Amino acid sequence: MTRAPLIGITTHSRNATNEVVLPGTYVDAVQSVGGNPILLPPTQSHLESLLDAIDGLILSGGGDIHPIHYNGEDHPEIYGIDDDRDTFEITLAKLALMREIPVLGICRGMQVLTVATGGGLIPHVPEVFGDSIDHRLDNPRRPIPHEIEVLAESRLSELLGKTQMNIVSWHHQAVEFHSDVWKLAARSNDGLIEALEHSEHPWAIALQWHPELSMQDPAHQRFFRSFIDACKK
Repeated sequence: MTRAPLIGITTHSRNATNEVVLPGTYVDAVQSVGGNPILLPPTQSHLESLLDAIDGLILSGGGDIHPIHYNGEDHPEIYGIDDDRDTFEITLAKLALMREIPVLGICRGMQVLTVATGGGLIPHVPEVFGDSIDHRLDNPRRPIPHEIEVLAESRLSELLGKTQMNIVSWHHQAVEFHSDVWKLAARSNDGLIEALEHSEHPWAIALQWHPELSMQDPAHQRFFRSFIDACKK
């Protein structure tokens, strides 16, 4: 019997009660399409051996990346800085891309992939894009839906089967610029970059939104199945 592909999912560092945590929706999404998830806390070492063991990598959402990693400046809205996680995930992303392991970046994960390949971030989206679209609700703090455009010529549009769709996001930072190895795949109506796809890697896609929160949507189900199928090869 063919085994289910092993999907590593990065987590937050230990919290104040010594727990390593990750929203269960990431695990549910992977399992729903036939993957076998394992959690990767930032304390891991021997990253080459770690990548030998997994078939695919999901860089999950979370707090902000320290500006030192992209030559940025501090900002009063920056929160959740975690040096261990930054170093772990940026290094892991570089290695996974180099080894052509299937990679999916979600929210912070998209920003990690951008920074790992020489790109930069917007420290606080409303200061650049205004408030015509809310990309995060702070009170109550929760994801918020909005429309995006998926570029018709992109690989992402083939996987989703759509060029216009409603998604949910939860972020105040975003990609400002990216290296030439990435191509724009989706954007919101205010112009914010919502998705990137790697131009050379067999399967490396980064989404600013949270597809794991929309698994009731057939388009997102197809997207995750494509990722799992790539991890079987």
